[in-house]
Amino acid sequence: MGIARQLEIQDRRQSVPATMIAAVYRGVNDVRLETVSVPEIGPGELLLRVHTCGVCGTDLKKIASGSHSAPRIFGHETSGVVAAVGAGVRTFTPGDRIVVFHHIPCRQCYYCRQKTFAQCATYKKVGCTAGFEPSGGGFAEYVRVMDWIVDRGTVKIPNGVSFEQACFVEPVNTCMKGIEALNLQPAETVLVIGQGPIGIILAILARRAGASVITSDLYAERLKIAKSLGLQNTVDASKDDVVNSIRAQTEGRGADAVILAVGSNALVRPAMDAARPGGRVLLFAQTQRGEVVVDPAAICVDEKALLGSYSASVDLQDEAVRFVMGREMNREMDLERLISHRFPLEEAPRALELAAHPQPASMKVVIQPGTSWKRESWEGNQQ
Repeated sequence: MGIARQLEIQDRRQSVPATMIAAVYRGVNDVRLETVSVPEIGPGELLLRVHTCGVCGTDLKKIASGSHSAPRIFGHETSGVVAAVGAGVRTFTPGDRIVVFHHIPCRQCYYCRQKTFAQCATYKKVGCTAGFEPSGGGFAEYVRVMDWIVDRGTVKIPNGVSFEQACFVEPVNTCMKGIEALNLQPAETVLVIGQGPIGIILAILARRAGASVITSDLYAERLKIAKSLGLQNTVDASKDDVVNSIRAQTEGRGADAVILAVGSNALVRPAMDAARPGGRVLLFAQTQRGEVVVDPAAICVDEKALLGSYSASVDLQDEAVRFVMGREMNREMDLERLISHRFPLEEAPRALELAAHPQPASMKVVIQPGTSWKRESWEGNQQ
């Protein structure tokens, strides 16, 4: 490494401040802007300066339910720039543009051998933190990326790909995992209930697998966005009965597969009703614990299969990266189009409130600590 490059890296390390702003979870529906210490990194670790972090429904549910102890700093759909590297790190240097996964499995335990990666004990350990109990940390200016995530869950962002596009890698991976669980066959009819950002991605991936896709939503504005992405067959659930509409399009049978991309227990039964005998229903966004009304005869007598899919799959990591950051796939789906609201970190509580109570015109909400940077400090490598 040349002397100039060494001095550049040294200068960037010295520019890391001692404190930073973060959106800190303090209890049920209580997220506050606070000044906290910039996390220290150890051998094999990275310090990431956050540019963009998507707001995910799982974080919103944790904040609303109080299921996790406080204090914490959430946010895991994170992209940014390497600010510093720990001893022994050879693959990344300060200034690299990266996106990180916050969960990576061991790939050796019983659950990993069964390809049920989300149940792996190592996977359940969060490998990114901005302080306190590791919880992702993307709703802060800096994030510590731990060694096993650096080794197997950190991806460089190619030139020409924005931080916003890159932060979709993890959510796209989760959607790919769900589509894989459905084992779609060419020309099958798939109903995707809910056309928020995740529902649209699921619908695009189902179409990519060769399925004939029907989408439904209560908001006409969201169906309009879906149509602009080529999802022309839509059902406005505010006006039409979705189950009857699907049966009318399938000779009375129902859809071969139904994806529930809305986190509502009340929609599980209609999703089952919309599936044909012998069909499959995937609960994707439904992660609330509690009672759900399901007709057991639909599973036993009608032979409908009720499936679940949670979090990402390390086996799909490369494919998700290609979909999000490969030039050809970018032309197929510009994920930045799904972002409706961008908030600076200073407005994180307002961003979380909007994401938790979406409006007809709101889609993906992102928090961008990087908007306060000098533009030349990060834009140069995007060209």
